[in-house]
Amino acid sequence: VNHAASHDAAPGICPFALSFQRTHPRMSAAVSASIARIIARELSVEDKQVAAAIELIGGGATVPFIARYRKERTGGLDDTQLRHLAQRLTYLTDLSARRDTVLKSIREQGKLTPALEKQIMAAETKVALEDLYAPFKPKRRTKATIAREAGLAPLAEQLLGNPALTPAEIAMKFVSKTKGVASAEEALEGARHIIIEQISETPEIVGAVREKMWKEGKVRSGVVKGKAEEGAKFSDYFDFDQPIEGLPSHRLLALLRGEKEGVLKLGLDIPHADGRAHPAVATVMQKAGIARKGRAADEWLAATAEAAWKTRLAPACTNDLFARVKERADAEAIKVFSTNVKDLLLAAPAGPKAVMGIDPGIRTGCKVAVVDATGKMLETATVYPHEPKCDWAGALMTLAKLAKKHKVQLVSVGNGTASRETDKLVAELESKMPDLGLTRVMVSEAGASVYSASELAAKEFPQLDVSLRGAVSIARRLQDPLAELVKIEPKAIGVGQYQHDVDQSALSNSLTAVVEDCVNAVGVDVNTASAPLLARVSGLNETLASNIVAFRNENGPFKSRAALKKVPRMGPKAFEQSAGFLRIRDAKNPLDASGVHPEAYEIVETISEKTGRDLKSLIGDKAFLSKLKPREFATSNFGEPTVRDILKELEKPGRDPRPEFKTARFKDGVSTLADLKPGMTLEGVVTNVTAFGAFVDIGVHQDGLVHISELSDTFVKDPYTVVKAGQIVRVRVKEVDAARKRIALSMKTEGAGDSRRRA
Repeated sequence: VNHAASHDAAPGICPFALSFQRTHPRMSAAVSASIARIIARELSVEDKQVAAAIELIGGGATVPFIARYRKERTGGLDDTQLRHLAQRLTYLTDLSARRDTVLKSIREQGKLTPALEKQIMAAETKVALEDLYAPFKPKRRTKATIAREAGLAPLAEQLLGNPALTPAEIAMKFVSKTKGVASAEEALEGARHIIIEQISETPEIVGAVREKMWKEGKVRSGVVKGKAEEGAKFSDYFDFDQPIEGLPSHRLLALLRGEKEGVLKLGLDIPHADGRAHPAVATVMQKAGIARKGRAADEWLAATAEAAWKTRLAPACTNDLFARVKERADAEAIKVFSTNVKDLLLAAPAGPKAVMGIDPGIRTGCKVAVVDATGKMLETATVYPHEPKCDWAGALMTLAKLAKKHKVQLVSVGNGTASRETDKLVAELESKMPDLGLTRVMVSEAGASVYSASELAAKEFPQLDVSLRGAVSIARRLQDPLAELVKIEPKAIGVGQYQHDVDQSALSNSLTAVVEDCVNAVGVDVNTASAPLLARVSGLNETLASNIVAFRNENGPFKSRAALKKVPRMGPKAFEQSAGFLRIRDAKNPLDASGVHPEAYEIVETISEKTGRDLKSLIGDKAFLSKLKPREFATSNFGEPTVRDILKELEKPGRDPRPEFKTARFKDGVSTLADLKPGMTLEGVVTNVTAFGAFVDIGVHQDGLVHISELSDTFVKDPYTVVKAGQIVRVRVKEVDAARKRIALSMKTEGAGDSRRRA
């Protein structure tokens, strides 16, 4: 659900819902019920829950809004279930539309039988549907088509139906110069083309062969001649094979990248002894009713089955299965990427403190920007402590003046080139001038350059040099990672693997959903939020977000949620979808700063009346609120789940769900790969979590890998149960490969088992 990308979407209407309404305006009740039934089965919930969610989405509701404020309607479906529902709804409605097209095409050909229609209606995947449509799909003239035009279809039918016939003899009856069949050999060749096409378009045969390849096939890779040195990073795959069914996603994506770069050649086959019949051919023969029983046509038919495998089924199944495993790999990689992005977005904010951001550099100097507690840029500078100027003293003096002038509390140092050298500079400043009370923090600068060169940054700081804009971003992302990182395309945040190799549309949709969920989980202060942050709020888009900021600038801070209705284009639907996620600090009504939706204020008023407590005294009184029974305040419009959420919110209204801010300290004297020695214990920050382990920044310009087998003293199945992006961890150096720039780390207790499981 991409609000930010939907410039022309009607305000308050979920873009997915608009697309759904345009694409399927007349979807029948039966089709809708069928889709709801399928999704309900997948989610292990009731049909009516899914049907209610589909109706809400169709009406323009967003996933965060439905998950939080429509629990009665959906039976409490959470945001994860609703995201799956929305994704599957798109797939299944597209499938339904394609099914209609297929049925219409076959019906117009006069070939639609009740049995075939039943099969088509029962197809739950696009692959299954296309298998059924294959024999009827309009196609260019093939060799089989030409053979049929030459009257050879009966020959194919007779040989298949009665293998006791002698092929050469029966074929003589079909020799016809007028039809272009000059000999029995040509007649048999034409009949073979017909049978091959028939075999390759029979769903039962195609499906059986495909599944045999899936269960028994192995992906094999080898190095392209002359590419070994150039493609050394793919050396693990120069002589590789593994069953396709269990191939890990990261490994497949590495193989495909190696193939794309011309280093690797890939193949898929079922292992079998040389000189023996291919295992898949036996499946073809069995499903096609072909067998070796010593009859006259048996060998000819067996050769035809083998030809069908080699020329049609093998290439088609290979493509299908690589597509299947690629889709699975994409889904896993996107899930990994999305989880890492979520962890970074929900990282602990340092809060409203004056921050100095430093974007380290060598030749061009270190760019410095100071922002106040609200993120407003106060002053910028450039210092040259490193080569070639080496003005260390001058740099210290400039930083000290800026820190003192603006009462800086935190120094945010980007972790790129010259970061450790620059960190050392700030450490010296801390040591020499302790009265400044500075705390230095190393932060990821991934995406800062993308933001700096963006249209948004140009509008925000039109007179500022691009590199200095990056320093502002580095400072702000320490104050509030979520508010700053939403300005950057999620793919540029730098926490994914193979992000350019996966389905870009699926990746974008998933990351957009993650950003939306994070923003709405935290809530947004409508009087301080930027337009990019507001655009991610449920029910808003870029236009409305800009209108809110413009209205705020012209009229001053919003005094109440109700005042938002005065914003141009803020209609009833947009207000309904967004109001609960927008916060008005210090409003006359304290509920405006909470997650209680305005539509439910009446519930709080009822609680106040029935308990004899005024609203302000209720808020924060956890002991009192915990004793209240939700069912006593439930109404026909607001059931117990909503009342329960309201009571929980009243305990800590508007509470930020993110963790407490902490900082990591890199070890002094360890700033390059050459400084690392096996056995060293260091502190670092997790930058990326994958299916095979976690990457950790230990301050040497190259992240180290804690393999999944080294994450804990006990067996770890899923790395996310142990670590997450942004987490501060202690690691031990196991091995350093300077040539390949690889660092092996461990989080195990020293002396614990050193078993290593291959990822």
